[in-house]
Amino acid sequence: MNSQSPLTTTELIAEGVRCYLPNYQPREIILDHGKGSRLWDRDGKEYIDLGAGIAVNSLGHANPDLLAALHSQAEKLWHTTNIYYTEPAILLAQELVEATFADQVFFCNSGAEANEAAIKLARKRASKSSPPDQREIITFSGSFHGRTLATVTATAQPKYHEGFEPLPAGFRYCPFNDFEAVTSLFNDNVCAVLVEPIQGEGGVTPAAPGFLSHLRSLCDQHNALLIYDEVQCGMGRTGRLFAHQWEAEAQPDVMAIAKALGCGFPIGALLVAGEATQALPFGSHGSTFGGNPLATAVARAALKKINSSSLLANVLHQGERLKSGLQRLNERYSLFSEIRGRGLMIGAQLTDSHSGQAGVLTEACRQQGVLILQAGPDVLRFLPALNINQTDIDEGVDRIEVALKPFQ
Repeated sequence: MNSQSPLTTTELIAEGVRCYLPNYQPREIILDHGKGSRLWDRDGKEYIDLGAGIAVNSLGHANPDLLAALHSQAEKLWHTTNIYYTEPAILLAQELVEATFADQVFFCNSGAEANEAAIKLARKRASKSSPPDQREIITFSGSFHGRTLATVTATAQPKYHEGFEPLPAGFRYCPFNDFEAVTSLFNDNVCAVLVEPIQGEGGVTPAAPGFLSHLRSLCDQHNALLIYDEVQCGMGRTGRLFAHQWEAEAQPDVMAIAKALGCGFPIGALLVAGEATQALPFGSHGSTFGGNPLATAVARAALKKINSSSLLANVLHQGERLKSGLQRLNERYSLFSEIRGRGLMIGAQLTDSHSGQAGVLTEACRQQGVLILQAGPDVLRFLPALNINQTDIDEGVDRIEVALKPFQ
């Protein structure tokens, strides 16, 4: 079958059900094409996209600069191996180093891979001075770090662990934003802390003021690495290039990024500073497709556009507009107990009377032509493109109102 399949949408979906493993449960539509913050399905229905592929398509769909970068590189070189240099990868690494705390970069293909590399780096560094049972990593309740066996274990949510036991040892879980609990959990057996500055899957929950700085201090006291997972909250999502930059004194040693780094083209990266750059020597880690010329060429174009004052200003402006729109809806229909987040990473916590209905409400929005997300059963999540315009925000909120009004 090809893109011009004679099958109807219903028939194609039936083939998807037949041929896909059942670990996903896609909505019964087939998205066909997009432009900016608008999408169209195979049957011509239009949607306003307020999810951006879970914070991936941060420059919208079919962005001309990204297309130009992809087409230009595709005509020259797609893939070699990491035993050779390629120019796009070198230049992207240079640009990431210049834009961040990092001294060196490792490229991979996803956020899970980047977090896996961070875990391996922390353990490898600790192996120089500590036996295996003294290389613990602290993570936090509500976190999400990926689906590999190590990253799903780092994810401190039991629902993601069920059936995958025995899980890798050496992870300790702590309540998020609990200063006293993390202080008491820390000792010299801890080799790293892995934390999201804003939890995404856990409900769009920001780190409390001073919490990241507290972790920085604890890591310094115990010679542990501070690792940020900015896979979802990074790359301009909060109105600064990275979310931790809102707390300037809380610089990490290591940071995992992905998603919007390629704005839809798969790529991840691990950014590393200081002596930690020496923790993964030659032959200790790798990724076949990591840093390939296509991905790094697109990521260079994405980084250039995202790391601009005008786009970051738009994130803050449109984020406030979206929040205000949701607050107006809440004044009318009393659906949310809290609207939180920063920039264009927004979560709306459902009231107790609407507990567990996030999935139903996101489907109601889809039926009205607006795509939103959920973060668990009780939070609606909004992650639109960073360059979204006022018209799309306002019309999106209008469509959300039509969808949610029956649930008041």
